[in-house]
Amino acid sequence: MTALLEAEGLCAGYNGQPVVRDLDLEVQQGEVVALFGPNGAGKTTTLLTLAGELQAIGGAVRIDGRPAPAALHRRARNGLSFVTEERSVFMEMTVDENLRVARLDRAKVLELFPELEPLMGRRAGLLSGGEQQMLTLGRALARDPRLLMVDELSLGLAPLIVRRLLDALRRAADAGVGVLLVEQHVDQALKQADRVYVMERGLVVLKGPKSEVADRVHEIEASYLGAAGGHRSTPASAQ
Repeated sequence: MTALLEAEGLCAGYNGQPVVRDLDLEVQQGEVVALFGPNGAGKTTTLLTLAGELQAIGGAVRIDGRPAPAALHRRARNGLSFVTEERSVFMEMTVDENLRVARLDRAKVLELFPELEPLMGRRAGLLSGGEQQMLTLGRALARDPRLLMVDELSLGLAPLIVRRLLDALRRAADAGVGVLLVEQHVDQALKQADRVYVMERGLVVLKGPKSEVADRVHEIEASYLGAAGGHRSTPASAQ
């Protein structure tokens, strides 16, 4: 089956200096792929490059088996939606204005997050962090993307809100969207993921279906600690 998104031998970084090296990754239609790793592992650089915000140093990025267009706005025309770690809402606008300026169907967003309905007249800057992320994710999903990439959706949020947001991603995948998720809440993300990649220092050190990785959460977390401690801790089954 042709992957919705595929990276092969991807090398990515800044000013010609690689941060991510020789990365192979794919996302199929209708699945959630979780990308784990410690701070500085290269996860955000990977997403920015796959989205077209950064130009790849080497390797290939393909959408539907064809070379991906160079720029983010052109990849968006291929059905890509990208949620960055910064909450992408207009803080001075109301919730309703945030939806109208993006020309989105309000009913679609409220179907995903009915909690936003009584907040339609409130400025986005006055929402809680969880409510802002519901608005951010609701806007992204209301565009009916084929591929959704999400960077640290749950940063700083309570576990109950994290579960709510990740449930929405799972439902989107069940409806056919391909989801690539960078997430630090390993336990919760594993519950929703179909496949997993773990990165350390710009390299994929562990990958596989959730059925093979779900029982190895402690090993994944140990790899985080190993990287944070200044040395690379590579799982025995490193790919």
